[in-house]
Amino acid sequence: MRIALGIEYDGYSYAGWQKQPGLLTVQSCLEKALASIADHEIKVFCAGRTDAGVHGVGQVVHFDTEVMRIPRAWVIGTNTHLPKSITVRWVETVANEFHARFSAISRTYQYVIYNTPIRSALLAGRATWYPYQLDVKRMQEAAHYLVGEHDFTSFRSSVCESKSPNRNVHWIEVTRNNQLIFIKIQANAFLHHMVRNIAGTLIAIGNGAHEPDWAAAVLQAKDRRAAAETAPPHGLYLYQVGYPPHYQFPVPFLPIFG
Repeated sequence: MRIALGIEYDGYSYAGWQKQPGLLTVQSCLEKALASIADHEIKVFCAGRTDAGVHGVGQVVHFDTEVMRIPRAWVIGTNTHLPKSITVRWVETVANEFHARFSAISRTYQYVIYNTPIRSALLAGRATWYPYQLDVKRMQEAAHYLVGEHDFTSFRSSVCESKSPNRNVHWIEVTRNNQLIFIKIQANAFLHHMVRNIAGTLIAIGNGAHEPDWAAAVLQAKDRRAAAETAPPHGLYLYQVGYPPHYQFPVPFLPIFG
């Protein structure tokens, strides 16, 4: 039997999603908690691995088990064994051909910037503080150059293991709500550090250091050195994973930002 779960987590205190020897990770905590309910070892597979400090709102995982438990047991029971920074939001029994990663047809990330001269104590670790004024219109204009299927070599990490640098960005939205700026981006998949590198480049355009069409020049360069610095991890959220329509998973939300 295959079970899918929706997971929410504050990644600030974790060394990323993936299990690593001697390090505290989201995966290791989740597998331990699930094993307590299943009474056997559990291995989960996720839709997208997140780095240290990155958060998850709509992370989706699956695992296999022969143990019968009511949905409430998987959700409430597992949550009692998890730290407060990780929560199981929902559970669904799925067909055996479902795979959290390979069945996904899109991923949506949201990058949050707290754009004000004074830092926030409450948003520390949950948004990137940028004290200088950013022009959202310039950032959105620049983002248009990145939409579509392109070679995103300029926006990938030097340690990215993907065989191809090509990705299809469906859309990018840059919006402001008072002192908060949101960069929301959806693509079929992402390269390592791709969203954070895009965010860093849009920030460099929003602050006036470059014109919006610089984003096109960076993309065409196919050289990571052409782009701006990688934006910090704690402003990044894995927001939603898209699947074919016959999977009716609950829509996630960002409770601290509305």
